[in-house]
Amino acid sequence: MQMKKTENKSEKLIGVKNYFINLFDIRGDMMSYSDIKEMMEENTVIHGSNMWILMMAILIASIGLNVNSTAVIIGAMLISPLMSGILTMGYSLAVRDLRMLRKAVGSFGTQVIISLLTSTLYFIITPLDDPTSEMIARISPTVWDVLVALFGGIAGIIGNTRQKKGNVIPGVAIATALMPPLCTTGYGIATMQPQFIFGAFYLFLINTLFIALSAALVTTILRVPTHNIFNAEKQRKINRIIAAITVITVIPSVIIGAYTVYNSYMERNIENYLENEFVFSDTQLVQSKVDNNKKTISVSLVGTPISDETISMLEKELEKYNINEYKLHVTQNAVITYNDDENSDKITIAVQENTISELKKQLEETKSELEQLESSAAAKLDFNKMAEDAESIFPKLSNCSCGIMTDSEGEYIIMAANTKKNLTKSEIQIIENWLKTESGLERAKLWIK
Repeated sequence: MQMKKTENKSEKLIGVKNYFINLFDIRGDMMSYSDIKEMMEENTVIHGSNMWILMMAILIASIGLNVNSTAVIIGAMLISPLMSGILTMGYSLAVRDLRMLRKAVGSFGTQVIISLLTSTLYFIITPLDDPTSEMIARISPTVWDVLVALFGGIAGIIGNTRQKKGNVIPGVAIATALMPPLCTTGYGIATMQPQFIFGAFYLFLINTLFIALSAALVTTILRVPTHNIFNAEKQRKINRIIAAITVITVIPSVIIGAYTVYNSYMERNIENYLENEFVFSDTQLVQSKVDNNKKTISVSLVGTPISDETISMLEKELEKYNINEYKLHVTQNAVITYNDDENSDKITIAVQENTISELKKQLEETKSELEQLESSAAAKLDFNKMAEDAESIFPKLSNCSCGIMTDSEGEYIIMAANTKKNLTKSEIQIIENWLKTESGLERAKLWIK
């Protein structure tokens, strides 16, 4: 009786084990090895129809980027034939078929060149030459783009080797976004802007490399037979070359990603520090400025001056927020109190910093002009949304506010903002071009508070 119970328990365990083995089995419904090889061989051949489809997809993606339409960009990614060539490169690496690899690289390289020529020609012809948020989003790749390409490539090669094709390939094409960075590179070439050329093409290279590597990994897991057997020395040489290319490609994205995470972490800590520690009954924090290069936090206070002891305590609290490498600079404004017999109310005058005074003066001078423009372009624009979008698209900007100004040349849009880091002339130009695109006006001005 005891032996029968033991056998039943063992059978249940085997059943559970088999269930999970079948649940995650990626070899059960795949194509035959010969069919996979035939499909990959076909991917190395460029047909005229595929080239025309590619050029149309490039033009659609370029238009989508040009008019800032996400839906149009997604449509272009769905019809692009670029993905199959990348998967073939990964497959040929795994099966050690150098002939197929050379053909795949040649075909893919031809497609890339045609794509760049097509997108560059479009952006030379189009009258809309200002960068959009969709373009700007593709010039700063990080390690997360590496992960998306890696996981997307795994899903792509699994879906591509199934007997019944699903919707995996279109989904991977959208997730890994091969078309937008390639078209953005074309925009950079057409407008001679290096940050768009190198930033976007680097994102394209990341996607291409890690989709191919993940395809090679899955091909090996599927136990596809190798077409050639290399000696140990030649195989090690190939592995070293692949490893070197991978490391060289991924290092910049890791650095950019780490820098982004670190800045976000420090900004959050500084914000918490200012919100939690600068709380006084008769003193108000009116302005703060962080210089990440000089590691300084400059604050301006209005109201009753705080004591040197309080400032020392505030400096000690920096360590509590893990920002002790920053130096605190406190500027306090004088407070003058008048009392007379007729009026016992206390009158407090805060003498603010020059920058705040200049800002206030300028805002007062333009107040009447802004009111006169309410019925013109101002009535058609959502300035609050535009300011929120600017802070989302350009992380260096904060406390943004927008408005319409006018002078002898007509109306123009102006955006006042704080900056977390000094902007280069190129970055200012990109932001002003974005403002012109969003507002529909021919002139734009970024004013740093």
